[in-house]
Amino acid sequence: MEATEAPGILLTIIAFVCGFSALVFIHEWGHYIVARIFGVKIESFSIGFGREIVGFTDKRGVRWKFGWLPLGGYVKFFGDRSGASNAAEGLEALPSEEQAACFHFKPVWQRALIVFAGPAVNLIAAALVFAAFYWSYGIYVSDPVVGEVVAEGAAAKAGIQKGDRILTVDGAPVERFNDIAPIVRLYPGRRVPITLERDGKEMAVTPVLGIDYIEDRFGNRYPFGVLGVQSGEMHVYEPSFFPAIGEGVRQTGSMIKTIFTTTGQMLLGLRSPKELGGPLRIVTMTGEAAQNGIENLLWFLAIISVNLGVINLLPIPVLDGGHLFYYAIEAIKGSPLTAKAQEAGFVAGFALMLLFMLFVTLNDLQSIAL
Repeated sequence: MEATEAPGILLTIIAFVCGFSALVFIHEWGHYIVARIFGVKIESFSIGFGREIVGFTDKRGVRWKFGWLPLGGYVKFFGDRSGASNAAEGLEALPSEEQAACFHFKPVWQRALIVFAGPAVNLIAAALVFAAFYWSYGIYVSDPVVGEVVAEGAAAKAGIQKGDRILTVDGAPVERFNDIAPIVRLYPGRRVPITLERDGKEMAVTPVLGIDYIEDRFGNRYPFGVLGVQSGEMHVYEPSFFPAIGEGVRQTGSMIKTIFTTTGQMLLGLRSPKELGGPLRIVTMTGEAAQNGIENLLWFLAIISVNLGVINLLPIPVLDGGHLFYYAIEAIKGSPLTAKAQEAGFVAGFALMLLFMLFVTLNDLQSIAL
C-alpha cells in the first residue's frame, strides 16, 4: 500500500463509522424519545451490535453503549427478549405496575407510533439538513421555460421549442425548471409524456428520452434520462427560515419518490438490479464525500438518512415496517398474531435480509473488481 493511500483509507473508515453511527443514533433516538413519552421503560440504547465496547448507565437505568459491529443499533424496551423487540416469555405474570411500563402492554397505536418514530426522525433529520443548506446558500432557480433546445436531442425531435413553458412531466406538475431533471433522469431511453404551453395554448408531446451515463471511480456506468433542454436566466432564491424548511421537505419528498420509482423499475426489469449498492459501496462513497469536505459529507449522509428511513418502513418483519404490518393486522382483527406466526415471520424476514445483503455485497465486490 502506498503511503498516500493510507490517509484516504483512514478518513474513509472514520467518516463511515462516525457518520453511520450518527444516523443510527438519530433513528434509535426516535424510538427512544416516543417510548419515553408513552411511559415505556427502556433497558438499553445500543449503537452497533455484538459485544459492548464502552458504555454507561444513566440515572434512569438505561444502559447507553457501543457495540463492536457499527452496522446498526437498537433500543431494548422492558419486556423485550432481544433488541428486535420480540416479547419475552412470562410477561402476563408481571404485576400491573410493571406491565404499565412494558412496551408489549401498550395500546397498539402507541406501539405503532414508537416504531414509526425511528424512520420518521431519519426523514425529518434529512429534511432539516437540506433546509440548512438552502437557508445558508440559497437555491439557483428558474421558471420552467425552455431557454435553449439541444440540437438532435429528445426535445428537439419531439418538437419542443425555445420559449415553451413546461407544465408537467410524466404527470407531475413542474413549478421550476429544476423540477424537470429529477424526473427525466429516472427514464433513460423511455417515452415520457410532457405537457407544455406555447403562445397561450396547451399541448402535449411524448419524447423518447436520450441516454447518458454517470461513471463511478470503479468504472461502473449507470444510465440516466436526458431531455435536451436548457433553462433560461437563473437567479438565486434565498429562502427565509420557514420557506427553507419547506424546501427541505420538498427535496426529501423528491428523493423518496425517486427511491420508489427506481425500485419499481428494477422489479419490472426496466433497470438493472446491479445498480443497488451495499455496505462496501456506501463506505467508499462516504469516504469520497468526506474527502470533498464536511459539507459534501453532510449532504451525502442526509441522502443516506432518507434511504434508511424508507427502507426501514418496508413491510419486512425484521424492519420497523414489519412491526407496523403486524400492528395493522392486530388493529384489524382485534388481537395480535400468535407468537409462533410472528417468529416465523421474523425468521423469513431475517433470511430475506441476509439474501439481500449477500446480493448487494456481491454487487459491491464486482464493482470494485475484487
